[in-house]
Amino acid sequence: MSYCSIINDMPTEKRALHKNYHDYYYGFPIHNDDELFCRLVLEINQAGLSWDIILKKEASFRLAYDNFEIDKVANYSIEDCERLLANPGIIRNKLKINAAIENAKTIQILQKEFGSFKNWLIAHHPKAKEEWVKLFKKTFFFTGGEIVNEFLMSIGILHGAHDEDCPIHQKILTLKSMVD
Repeated sequence: MSYCSIINDMPTEKRALHKNYHDYYYGFPIHNDDELFCRLVLEINQAGLSWDIILKKEASFRLAYDNFEIDKVANYSIEDCERLLANPGIIRNKLKINAAIENAKTIQILQKEFGSFKNWLIAHHPKAKEEWVKLFKKTFFFTGGEIVNEFLMSIGILHGAHDEDCPIHQKILTLKSMVD
């Protein structure tokens, strides 16, 4: 069952949360590096958990991670790590927190080389999912096949975020994609 069709079978509270994400974020191109980083961090934090948890905690994540400003997160200290580990509003997993910080540092390097994280993604497009997974595993921390797949689908690089007959799919087709 696809995300598009399963939403209608969700309990009311879950449905509202997922419908908002489905209708306004999932599969939509992101052109801002901090927002791309945000989506990567959220996908990493979802590993082993439900997407419900991440959607419910997104505002807390934004607050805790300085609105995902790459330069700020890349400069986090040991005290910042401890602050994040003590924050009940986010996922308090040391490996995931360290991945966010190290991945911010990696993105800074990519920005220097390619001009932006977005440009790095564009420079490697198109690739098959398996090639993307290898590239991400080589480049970033805590990125496996499902994380990479969901990240790339959620930003519109890999297809499959929406059913072809979904009205949101049609809406996304009218937008400027990341790779255009």
